[in-house]
Amino acid sequence: MRRRISWLVLITTSTIVAAFVVPLCLLVRTLAEDRAMAAADQEAGNIAALVAGRLDAANLGDVVDTRNAAGDVRLTVYTADDQVLGDGATPRTDGEVRRALGGEGVTTVDDRGGRVLLPVVTPDGTAVVRASVTVDVLRAGVTRAWASIIGLGIALMAVAAFIASLLGRRISEPLYAVAAVAHRLREGDLSARAEVDGTEETEELARALNGLAERTRELLAAERGAVADLSHRLRTPVTALRLDAEAVPDAELARRLGEHIGVLQRSIDAIVRDARRPVREDLRERCDAAAVVRDRVAFWRALADDQGRPVQVTVPEKPVVVPLAADDLADVVDVLVDNVFAHTPEPVGFGVRLVVSEASARLEVVDEGDGPSGVRQEREGSTGLGLDIARRAAAAAGGSLTFGARPEGGTEVDLVLPLVTD
Repeated sequence: MRRRISWLVLITTSTIVAAFVVPLCLLVRTLAEDRAMAAADQEAGNIAALVAGRLDAANLGDVVDTRNAAGDVRLTVYTADDQVLGDGATPRTDGEVRRALGGEGVTTVDDRGGRVLLPVVTPDGTAVVRASVTVDVLRAGVTRAWASIIGLGIALMAVAAFIASLLGRRISEPLYAVAAVAHRLREGDLSARAEVDGTEETEELARALNGLAERTRELLAAERGAVADLSHRLRTPVTALRLDAEAVPDAELARRLGEHIGVLQRSIDAIVRDARRPVREDLRERCDAAAVVRDRVAFWRALADDQGRPVQVTVPEKPVVVPLAADDLADVVDVLVDNVFAHTPEPVGFGVRLVVSEASARLEVVDEGDGPSGVRQEREGSTGLGLDIARRAAAAAGGSLTFGARPEGGTEVDLVLPLVTD
């Protein structure tokens, strides 16, 4: 927009300047010609007065030669007795001279210069005084005046362009600021608010964007509240199901019902945990993945020790910054490790490795069970909700989550996240 405003003002200004500069340049040239011709006419008139006063030819020739040597006007006198005094470059046979000898005053300006011919009637006949100026004399000072006028026009256009740039910046910068806030909102920064500044239209746009951001936060909070409320309501019937399952006389059926209810309970717990996350002021968070992984593995190690599970941990000592909030990454690690505890027998060990490459960090959670935990979940009737939540968290950060069987046996779950370099 700023460029368009600048071009618009520059084109308008240049049109106006050209409309004044071109006629002014032509006027300057005309004034210069008039000045030179007026000087020639004055010189011719002075000599004509001497001719009319019957100054003798010798003295008149001296006066004409003196005037020719002193100025830019070239004087020639054609006397009645056929003498030519002064600048005799133009003969008496010249057409303009013949017209003047016939009693006609002649004033001419062409590409050869300017000429004034005055006929003077004397007792001896008609004499002619011719005053001429060259083209250079006619154009004297015109080039310098044109340069000054054009330079002034260029300066005016430069000033106009500068003012247009300031005006465009004053209009466009608030719009860029509003656009920047919109980009922050798009990337998840729900605390971003546009400053109400600029033109009336820009202020209205900023107010509308701020209202949209507030409404978005309200809708997100309402949605989380509704999900959390629904999750809490589900816990009561699940508890009733657990009590009824324990009362079933068939032990095998009771065990199977208990397992299914346990899977349902874990799914509901995952929903509640996800719904309880507050709406963040800035969703573009980051954390040190190495520190988070070390902390969560230390939390689960106590349970692993109680169950006799060997744990192998490989985490870099230096920080590994990823575009995911610390509590979100902690939840993902908990889901992956809990998946091992939930679907492998107690003696089965597992390992957690955080491998850093040039542009990404890979979190590997491996176990020594009998196959992919995801396959076991489907076979056992699990919803796999924990892995779905982990997969959504990874995708929101620009990463991915995959799992599959290891060639040497067991399951490997890989969480890949991009690195934050700035």
